[in-house]
Parts: sequence; C-alpha cells; structure tokens
Amino acid sequence: MHVPVLLQEMLQAIQPRSDGIYLDGTLGAGGYSEAILNASEPDGLVIGLDLDAGAVRRAAGRLTPYGQRFKAIHGGYHNAKEALGLLGITSVDAAVLDLGLSLDQLEDADRGFSFQRTSPLDMRFDAGSGPTALEHLQTLSVNELEEMLATYGEERYCKKLARGIIQARDRGLLLTTTDLAALVARIVGRRGGRIHPATRTFQALRIAVNRELENLATALEEIPLLLKPRGRFCVVSYHSLEDRLVKFSFRQKKKDSQEWNVVTRRPVRPSEEERKRNPRSRSARMRVLERVGDCQAEEALG
Repeated sequence: MHVPVLLQEMLQAIQPRSDGIYLDGTLGAGGYSEAILNASEPDGLVIGLDLDAGAVRRAAGRLTPYGQRFKAIHGGYHNAKEALGLLGITSVDAAVLDLGLSLDQLEDADRGFSFQRTSPLDMRFDAGSGPTALEHLQTLSVNELEEMLATYGEERYCKKLARGIIQARDRGLLLTTTDLAALVARIVGRRGGRIHPATRTFQALRIAVNRELENLATALEEIPLLLKPRGRFCVVSYHSLEDRLVKFSFRQKKKDSQEWNVVTRRPVRPSEEERKRNPRSRSARMRVLERVGDCQAEEALG
C-alpha cells in the first residue's frame, strides 16, 4: 500500500477544519485526501484530481464511506481552476500536491514507470492521452535527446547516452523498460551507491512525456489564486528540478506582493523515523505558501 509522505507535517501546515474546502491535486491512492477528510470532520469537503484514471477509480471506491464530502475528478492539477469551476467552487481553504509516483503506478506492469520489471515504454500518467515514451523517443534527434537528458535528468553522461539510445532505437532494440535500463547500464557502467544508473534517464523521459515541469509551473501560478485569505498551498517534491520551481515561485510571489507569505523558511524534510519506515520518503521536501489577505501571517514553520 502507498504510504503518504510527510502526512502529519502536511496536516499541521494546512490545519483542516470542519467547514473547509480542500484540493488534493495529486489524488493517487487517496492517502492525503483521507487524512484531510478525517481531520475536517464532520463537514469538510475534499476534491481530488489525478491524471491517472485508474487512480481516480480506486480512490473513489476506497473513499466511498465519506459520501458527498469527497469528489474525485479525472484531470491534472494544472487544470484545477476549470475542474473546481465545474463543481461551482471558486476558492479553497488549502491545496496540496504530492509530486511523487504512487506505488500503484510503479508496480503496474503495463505502465513502464519502473525499470525493475519488464514493461512497455509507456510512462504516461494519463494512459489514454498523448504519445508513449517510446513514441516520444521516436521523434527526437540526438541533440534533442541530449538536451532532454541534461535538462530533465541532470545526467552528466547525456552525450554518450543520447548517441547510444538513438542507435538502439534505430535498430529496433528499444521496446521495453528493461531494454532501456540495460542499455543505459552498459553505456555508463554500474557504479557504487543505491541509485541505478538508469534512474536519471527514466526521470528525464517521464518528465518530458508528461510535460511535468510545464504543468507544475502552470499550477504554481494558478492554484495560489484559488486560495481564500489564510489559505495555504502545500507542495511535496522529490527532486531538485521540482523543488527549485516551487522555491522560486513562492519566493517571487512574496517579493512581488505582501499578499503572500512563505510559511516554510526551509523545506520540511521527513524525520529519521519516517525515512527508516518508508525509504522512498528520503528525498521528499515540503514547501508551504500562504495567502495572507488582510490577515497577518502566522509564525513560519521549519
């Protein structure tokens, strides 16, 4: 089962209450939504969005006992304003994003997110929309792939990998996740440490296929505008590309207007106990933005 990361820290940051309306922009298995529903009893409302239609169905089924207090919508957090508008909602008391992959996605043999099992090179969050990872690779030149690996994967061996991947693609040797992972390992070699040599390549390809950074940038501009005064926007990221976007966006808002307060002076990290209990949480970083409105900001966290 997927274990929500920084769950108590998230609840402390947004402080759910019974009459509140809350947006969970990355519904996944529903861990955050369930915790917010419990903390906002008896009348709090949670709207969950996810690009993964399967996740929406599973979470909606699991959270059925909460009745009309929970709404699950198939859609991305970058379309939050439109999705909420369809429900007649124009503002929320808090919004949360957990940008990590869910365990269900990693373990689904048809999705292609993990190189630890043989799967088609798909990697789409929304399996019914857009090109797969393999189809995306088919459109790239060596230079374009090199730039993608350098920008989205921060891969130091981007030149060597781009040439090798394109050669294998043109020979029809890249069909599955294990094909790609084995190729990367052969090109750059296996080195010490806990990170597989294909990790950065898979990250780069997944980000490109799903337009993750573009969608996150849109959400960072639009979701804060949905907050009520004293409303908070909580974002949990897992790699430096995401975290830099979040940090810059929050700081720029505070710099541009007294309407905003960065609650987290430093990112909130998982405790040692949580990292031991859930090793996948070790890279998580949570940042929180508050819409101050006419109220003075509360004491900062972190």
